[in-house]
Amino acid sequence: MKCENCTKKECIKKTNIDDQQSVTPDTPDFNSEHEEKSEFHKLADAKIFLSDCLAHDSCVTVEEGIKVFQQNQKEFFRILNLNKKCDTSAHKVLAVSICPQSLPYFAAKFNLSVTDASKRLCGFLKSLGVHYVFDSTIAVDFSILESQKEFIHRYRHQKQEEHSLPMFASACPGWIRYAERVLGNPVTPHICTAKSPQQIMGSLVKDYFARQQNLSPDKIFHIIVAPCYDKKLEALREDFYTASYNSHDVDCVLTSGEIIQIMEQKKEFVKEAVVDNLFGEIKEEDTVSDGATRSDGYLEYIFKYAARELFDMDIKEITYRALKNKDFQEITLEKNGEIVLRFAAAYGFRNIQNMILKLKKGKFPYHFVEVLACPGGCLNGKGQTQTEDGKPDKALLRRMEEVYAEIPVQLPETNTHVQRLYQEWLNGTDSPKVLEALHTTYSTAEPPTDNMDIKW
Repeated sequence: MKCENCTKKECIKKTNIDDQQSVTPDTPDFNSEHEEKSEFHKLADAKIFLSDCLAHDSCVTVEEGIKVFQQNQKEFFRILNLNKKCDTSAHKVLAVSICPQSLPYFAAKFNLSVTDASKRLCGFLKSLGVHYVFDSTIAVDFSILESQKEFIHRYRHQKQEEHSLPMFASACPGWIRYAERVLGNPVTPHICTAKSPQQIMGSLVKDYFARQQNLSPDKIFHIIVAPCYDKKLEALREDFYTASYNSHDVDCVLTSGEIIQIMEQKKEFVKEAVVDNLFGEIKEEDTVSDGATRSDGYLEYIFKYAARELFDMDIKEITYRALKNKDFQEITLEKNGEIVLRFAAAYGFRNIQNMILKLKKGKFPYHFVEVLACPGGCLNGKGQTQTEDGKPDKALLRRMEEVYAEIPVQLPETNTHVQRLYQEWLNGTDSPKVLEALHTTYSTAEPPTDNMDIKW
């Protein structure tokens, strides 16, 4: 059986993932661990269907499918109930990090501003037994700042270093998985080495925050609330794991839709709460964005930064030009009648496929491409915009886009928390620890010879 987006002749994904919905050998038996039904029992029975093609590329292995399925509500409730038992040595500190693209979903669902929706969500999670709730915008800022520094380096050394340009964005786990498992060595050297926000947030919580709280990383159970299922696969990456502590930087990923299912079943009023920060300080602050007008942000920010650094040009407004469709657009910078920067946004696998074909043919004019697996960008992640019948909720997406556009702007370079962490956590902006904590590498396996003959 083949998935609609599969690139292999034989596909085991749909059958295996569907089988895992009923039983998997390694899935914890919630009832066996709790002979008496706890207050979370009914919530834990919520059904989550993961039959969607998670990474939209090569098939997920059986082992990966099992591990992905374990990242569900039952695992969350298992830890919550574990903390209610008398054996304190087995207790975990629960920390939840919320992706910026998930907050507009909750705002649209609650009919609130993003800031107020954040407070309601935070209060709800803490009422369940979560100890800390973080906004992962700080990790997005780190990722953007490291990406823009890397682009400047690649641009200035493009004649000396092979595969410097184009540079592809690295924030989308669906795109990264496709590049590694299907496209391979011709493409992966072009991917920015800056870690995704989820990976950086994992390092922040399990390294910096753990040390601040005098906790071993394995004593923290870290949950990410994200807009798409691909984040569950990203949490399994080998560079997302500390062997000495047998600890994953992210222990569980729940989609925004999964959280809403919990909230809908737990129908009771909860007191609002302000999100925490990594320094142990609680301040009444509005939710802010990174200054982009779209749900991704890397393209606009790197474009403006490159214009300043490379050509001493201050760009205030950016005009996109749609090419084949609204999910494949470009922007250019001209100086003295010559195009000196050409950036593109390619969303969805049809556009990614066309982009890679051009790259392989040597007809690729772009310096930087923001690549996202989901058409429309991160707000349109399948974990928060799909209806029960699997179709996109267009009205909800429009409302989310409106909410996102209303979020006050804070540019990454002005984030004082980021600058503080560069010094306290990373020993400066150019230290060896920056490379260790904020950058990664990609596998370079050769792709199958027929993998470009796909009809998306």
